[in-house]
Amino acid sequence: MFRTYIINKYLSLEFAKVIMIMILIFASLTFIMNLYEEINFFKDINEGIYVPILLTSLVVPNLLYNMLPFIMLLSGIWFFLKIKRTDEVTALKISGMSNFSVIIIPSIIAIIFGIFVVTSINPITSALVKKYELIKGSYERDKDYLAAITDNGIWIKEKDLKKNNIIRSESLQNNNLINVTIYQFDQENNFIKRIESESADISSLKWLLKNVKIMDKEGQVISGKIDQLFYNSIYDLKKIKTLYTNIETISFWNIDNEIKLLEERGYSTKQMEAKLHRSLAFPFFLLAMVLLSGVFTLGNKFKENNLTYVFITIISCVIIYFFNDFSSALGKTERLGVEMSVWMPIIIIFVFSAVGVIYANQK
Repeated sequence: MFRTYIINKYLSLEFAKVIMIMILIFASLTFIMNLYEEINFFKDINEGIYVPILLTSLVVPNLLYNMLPFIMLLSGIWFFLKIKRTDEVTALKISGMSNFSVIIIPSIIAIIFGIFVVTSINPITSALVKKYELIKGSYERDKDYLAAITDNGIWIKEKDLKKNNIIRSESLQNNNLINVTIYQFDQENNFIKRIESESADISSLKWLLKNVKIMDKEGQVISGKIDQLFYNSIYDLKKIKTLYTNIETISFWNIDNEIKLLEERGYSTKQMEAKLHRSLAFPFFLLAMVLLSGVFTLGNKFKENNLTYVFITIISCVIIYFFNDFSSALGKTERLGVEMSVWMPIIIIFVFSAVGVIYANQK
């Protein structure tokens, strides 16, 4: 019993070290690549190097969070390859452990780590992304079009050659925006007039405003009691129902509240539901990656060179990425349910890995 505890502790610590080293490697590479992009963005803005470094520091944790499944795959291959080539696997088998027993310890670590990341790290990365967007947004130029859903309703900004419009609506009901206000500005952002409407049919890009009242910049009514008025927009019902701020700014603990809020206002909840299921599936995704790495290494009795494993890893990452992307696209087009589009790739990878682990255990 004590010997088993010592072995399990050793495997756990060694795998944890490999994960930390791999995270540091990816963090360094991601920081350098993103810093280059931020410097390129600020090349025409006299801000020095401080702001690009700050923005990169804010966004890198979220990028690492999204890359963790692939980091876990690489960590697993590195770890299993290490104990295989140092003949530690042979020693472990002599002590009575099977390949399955060797794989199960990193698998447990992966699940625990995944739960910790989703419940504790994700809220931090979400807050950092929100801060990142706030800072960078203050430097972005020529924001001709912008739409967002906030606690105060839906806001839309549009720009054409003659004027700028800012539109606010209280809520969305069926095909109609309710209590619509359109603020019009000239090209120099001088306020011109305000258009108020009880509702706007947005089933097409040509909105139909009903019960319209138009007021000048002084608040004086120019035209009142207009039954119908057409307004040309770049947004229609389909676009507006899928609007949301950067979903990465929503933490795991706030997803349920956001879904309820969107349902109350008639907005699409598919993106938020998909994020919820991705978060719930995240620990199992990491588990599947560890199992897959065990299949690639312990499931093969031959000693390939490092280039072979690099090739296997790259091909696996590409296939998994496009498989996930394809499944997500099916979910967005409603050919698959939200739950199925998120869980299906993970289940398939898990089943494939589980079968491979059974095969590896017989080695």
